Amino acid sequence: MSKRVVPEERRRRRRPTKSGRVLSEALIVETALRLLHEHGSAGLTARRLGLALDCDPSTLYRYFRGMDELTLALGDALIGRALRGWRPAGSWREDLRAVGLRIHAAYLAHPQAAVLTASRVSGRAAELAADEAVLDVLRTAGFPLPEAVRVYHAFIDTTLAFAALDAASLALPDAARRADEEMWRSTYARLPAATHPRLAEAAPLLATRMVTSAYPTALDMLLTSAGIDLDGRRDLS
Repeated sequence: MSKRVVPEERRRRRRPTKSGRVLSEALIVETALRLLHEHGSAGLTARRLGLALDCDPSTLYRYFRGMDELTLALGDALIGRALRGWRPAGSWREDLRAVGLRIHAAYLAHPQAAVLTASRVSGRAAELAADEAVLDVLRTAGFPLPEAVRVYHAFIDTTLAFAALDAASLALPDAARRADEEMWRSTYARLPAATHPRLAEAAPLLATRMVTSAYPTALDMLLTSAGIDLDGRRDLS
């Protein structure tokens, strides 16, 4: 159902919808995020979007070539929200940590959208800006280009992987999520030391930690490792 995409400035001059709103890409994306939050991924259809926007579903194809392109726009919107207001402060570790935590938090604020988009590559403006920013932080810090790309790869994939993992948990029905969390306090906590000595001794700590995200810890470990490599290169130079 592919149709020619009309430039944004021409779309804005079209007639308003029945409710008086003028459609835009941003409005469609915001509405799609709301529908995902309310109905899950199964609820994001052109028909439901048309109803929510008070327009014919076919009108949406003036803005997006299809639902897959809209999905890419949703992911880009989440990254854009994450970068809003961020500026590098001059410490590469703190700058990357801030970017990573912002992206992770932005995805978790919309878990259903995160599950759909975290594994995608959109090539859209916010994604490109984030990639440019991360590489610039690394290159400015003194990482050689091959090392900067290696750290960038690990950084962005770790961030998005945890975003997808944590979002998938948040997107579960409440009962399923509570059952998963309770497993650490029930089954794991009751394992006998005779058969599972390491799990038995770790059970109280596992019950506390395993219901939270490991992303901050993984991010700090990644940045520490990158810092050790960078310091070693400086010592050799």
